[in-house]
Parts: sequence; structure tokens; C-alpha cells
Amino acid sequence: MKPNRSYSTWTLLASIAALTCAHAQPLTRLEERDFGKTADGTTVKQFTLRNAHGMLVRVMSYGAIITEVDVPDRNGALTNVVLGASTFERYLSGFGNSATTIGRVANRIAGAHFTLDGVEYKLEANNGTNTLHSGRRNFASMVWQSQALPVQEHAAAVRFTCVSKDGEGGFPGTLTVHLTFTVTDDNELRLDYEATTDKATILNLTNHGYYNLSGGGDLSAQELWLASDHYTVADASLIPTGEIASVTGTPLDFTKPTSLTARVGQLTAPAGMYDHNYIINGGGKSLVLAARVVDAKSGRVMELRTDQPGVQLYTGARTAFCLETQHYPDSIHHPNFPSTVLRPGETFKSTTLYTYSVRQ
Repeated sequence: MKPNRSYSTWTLLASIAALTCAHAQPLTRLEERDFGKTADGTTVKQFTLRNAHGMLVRVMSYGAIITEVDVPDRNGALTNVVLGASTFERYLSGFGNSATTIGRVANRIAGAHFTLDGVEYKLEANNGTNTLHSGRRNFASMVWQSQALPVQEHAAAVRFTCVSKDGEGGFPGTLTVHLTFTVTDDNELRLDYEATTDKATILNLTNHGYYNLSGGGDLSAQELWLASDHYTVADASLIPTGEIASVTGTPLDFTKPTSLTARVGQLTAPAGMYDHNYIINGGGKSLVLAARVVDAKSGRVMELRTDQPGVQLYTGARTAFCLETQHYPDSIHHPNFPSTVLRPGETFKSTTLYTYSVRQ
């Protein structure tokens, strides 16, 4: 039975509802602004993506860098969980711990050279005698073309594009890369990569985001679980030997949730930090759950899904961790590793998905 309300009462309620709707601010899912200029005067754009629950992600066209990821804790308080800078000048002056897009080839290439189809290509040696993250001239220092995509009912997205010319960094082929960042109402941050080339080349794309789910402080309260039983063994310069070994009985074992700082004292190469490539169980074929990090202080949870075969765990920043979805390091020199070769007529596609939630 409906409650007995007078006409005047219903009129008052309707008036209040109308007034509330009139003053309610609609959700602005996507904003674009000028963030700064490079030394040659190129304008850098920053985009803000929001969802209906308050999650906020900022990305910029310089380096296709994630500059901010705000997600709620167990009490609903929003905190930025990725290392970033508030001004573009900080990035230009060398803000190293940024969530930049790495390419053409993430991680290391032994001897700063490789041979493909009988042709040897020489690269920049910027990590001892090896190449790290494609040398100093890589995607992290490029201004990508940017395009805000039409806003959907439950998602907002922006697409970045860069073209790396034949011979750039020593790599063959003109490579075109598209990267789409999407934020959804499921508290997801999705990265969709796509690449084509006009000449056979090698490719290994990732995002080098440094995360701390507490928003600051050490990592002792943050527990990591990895869907990985094996890793690629590396030498003292972190170049894979080609051996694949079990994590069982080593400080690399995260098959059960373990604090990121619990066993760093047992690590010798490199000492006191993680910088290891893990092989994802069932990885490389479809989007699978690869990792989960839980922060006991805030209750925040970050789940990582990828269709890549590996993920690099890095804790060199001490107060943040990286989980870089990738092919294995130095794959071009190891026929037993999944191939990183991309040829004309092929389209490389890959997805990395971060999902945020809370635990009480």
C-alpha cells in the first residue's frame, strides 16, 4: 500500500528533487589541457580520465607517461599510487621514476647488438656493454600524437601514437605504435598496445610504472602474489643465461602472498632488490591474472592481467615497485625464449589491465 501523502507533500518532494538535479555536477570523464613545452617548443598534452567512483588517471603525450593514478582506500579516501611529478619541468629535468612507456625494446639486449635475417644491427650501449630500454633515444623522451576518444557510458579513453623511423636507435624498420589508455567504472586502467613495421625488427613494449599502494612510505605492508613458478636466470649484468629455473626454495618465490621487503636481504644479484623476469603461468596466449598486490595499511588491492609471457619485478626505488609486463629480456639472443620479432604485414597487439579494489 502506498503511503498517504498530500498533494503539497509530493509537490515539495518533486521540487527538492528538481532543485538537486539542477545543481548536481555531471561527471566529467575526460579533460585535456596543455601541460608544458619541450625545448623545441612542442606542446605536451595531459589528459585526465575519471570514472563514476572517483578513480582518476592522468596521462601525458610526452613519453606516453602515466602521471597520476588516484584510487580509494578502505575508507574511500583517494590517494595517488603511482610515482609522478606535478609539473612538466620535473620530467624534463630528469624525473627517472616515471611511469613511462618503454620501447622499442624494453629491458636488456646483450652486447648492444643483434642479428636478424643475417644482418647485424648495432645499438647504443647505455648499460655497461649492453643496451637497456633501447638506449637514451627511446619512446620515453618522444612526444606522442594524442587523440581523446569519444566518451562511452562507462569508460573514457585517450589514444597515443608514435612513429619511430628506420634506423632510429640502431633498430631496423619504420615502426608505428598506438597505445590506448582506458579507465572504466570497474576501477580498471587498461593499456592496449598495437604496432606495425615496414621492415623486420624486434619489439618489446611495456610501461615502467612505479607503484606504492599506500601512497608513500616503505613497502613492508604490501604483499605480492605472482602467478609464476619459474624465472629466467641472469648473470651479474642481468643478461639472461638462457636457463629457466624454478622459484621454489628461493627468495624469488611469490606463489604465496609475501611482503615485498621480507626477503630482500637474501638477494645477492642484484643485491638487496628485485630486478627479475618472471615467467607467467599460462602467459603469452591470452589475458591472464599475473599478479596481485595487497596493502594492509590502506586496504588497497591491485590486480595485474596481461597477455605477455613475462613480468619484470623491480624494487630498486625502495619505496615503490614495478611490475613490467613484457617478453623476456634479450629474447633475440635466445631461441628458446618467445620471439620478439615483428615482420611487415603483421600487427603486434597486447593488453595490460590494472584492476583496483579494497579489502577491509
